[in-house]
Amino acid sequence: MLKQKKIVSRGAGEFDPVDVAAYSALGGFDSLKKAVGMEPLAIIEEVKKAVLLGRGGAAYPAGKKWEHLYHIEASPKYIVCNADEGEPGTFKDKLILDKLPLRLIEGMAIAGYVFGAREGYIYVRGEYRKIQRGLKKAIENARQAGYLGENILGKAGFSFDIQVVSGAGAYVCGENSALLNSTEGKVGRPRIKPPHLAEVGLFLKPTLVNNVESLASIPAIIEMGGEEYLKLGHPQSGGTKLICLSGHAARKGSYEIPLSGLTLRDVIFDPELGGGLKEGKKLKFYHLGGQSGRIGGPEQLDTVYSYADLKSAGLSVGSGAVVVMGEDVAILDYLKGVAEFFIHESCGKCVPCRSGNKQILRILERLATPGLPTEDDLAALRRLIETLNNAAFCGLGRTVTAALESAWKLFPEEFEANVRPENAKALAQAS
Repeated sequence: MLKQKKIVSRGAGEFDPVDVAAYSALGGFDSLKKAVGMEPLAIIEEVKKAVLLGRGGAAYPAGKKWEHLYHIEASPKYIVCNADEGEPGTFKDKLILDKLPLRLIEGMAIAGYVFGAREGYIYVRGEYRKIQRGLKKAIENARQAGYLGENILGKAGFSFDIQVVSGAGAYVCGENSALLNSTEGKVGRPRIKPPHLAEVGLFLKPTLVNNVESLASIPAIIEMGGEEYLKLGHPQSGGTKLICLSGHAARKGSYEIPLSGLTLRDVIFDPELGGGLKEGKKLKFYHLGGQSGRIGGPEQLDTVYSYADLKSAGLSVGSGAVVVMGEDVAILDYLKGVAEFFIHESCGKCVPCRSGNKQILRILERLATPGLPTEDDLAALRRLIETLNNAAFCGLGRTVTAALESAWKLFPEEFEANVRPENAKALAQAS
């Protein structure tokens, strides 16, 4: 039984990714041709029926976001693609940008038609320099073929074009409002909300911001219809999901799977997907959704890989990353790496994130040193988690503790192993 279901990734690597004729021969731009014969609200209805949850990590329903923006009367409206894929362990958008850029362009053009937008922007992470060049070439070829520019497909008034904007390697610019600030040439720091981006987005105008995978899913939804797309997945999260296997997985790479039927055990151990752990290692834990995601253990392996089922198990899909770790990995050492990442990537705007991550790292280093930590360190760590969860300015600061909290529940003995013996009794009584 095939575990993969190639919908968004269909055709990847099978043709020159910037060749419009080759893409068209595989059905490319047929969905755009179909869309321009539909009413915009009918397209939005199909997206709603599909129950397409945002594929960037937040999992906000795309249909709901599109419907809200459509009914905002202010203009002009902008279409922005968040391609700032900076989440460690995540490289699924890279697959689309590198191998199927024309599918992304087609999805953005459909969005441009729906909202009457004339301008679209793809904000690409700065490290994807070669991919940016290919993406620009694909845009130019689509323009020459009449799929971008003025009066697209002969549809009067349907004019839409796309620009590529390069980031500079800042993780925080993956947050949509920080991304828009950076696109405008400002410092890439998150904005205060409300107002929300649908109302006051790029250049303070109504804006649709969607992830690469979300926009690349639109042509498939138009092609097969929202109800059929929904059937590929879960009733609460339709379609397929691109996942990224890394770490100690035997078969590292990007895979597209249906959001139904497959479990985490399938994802990690099936020979068509993760293939188990390399060098015969025994699974200790896995980190889902990137550094801001939660950590799971072997006892959760039979959880179905869907947004709803993972949430019920205290986990999340997030960006689609699945970092697999073997038995020889010390959880405190792994978490120190997570903390170091967030220290480096914090924009520094708010104190909880700017200082809190440094304090977390300091305590983790103490906990990893035999005989040094006390129960006071554990109490301080709990306070830091609570402070960041409640007081950080943006989503980055409020999710940096996800891995720490979930790992603590799974491996409490590793957090407590080095607490000084004279404090062991007090620690046991406190817990």
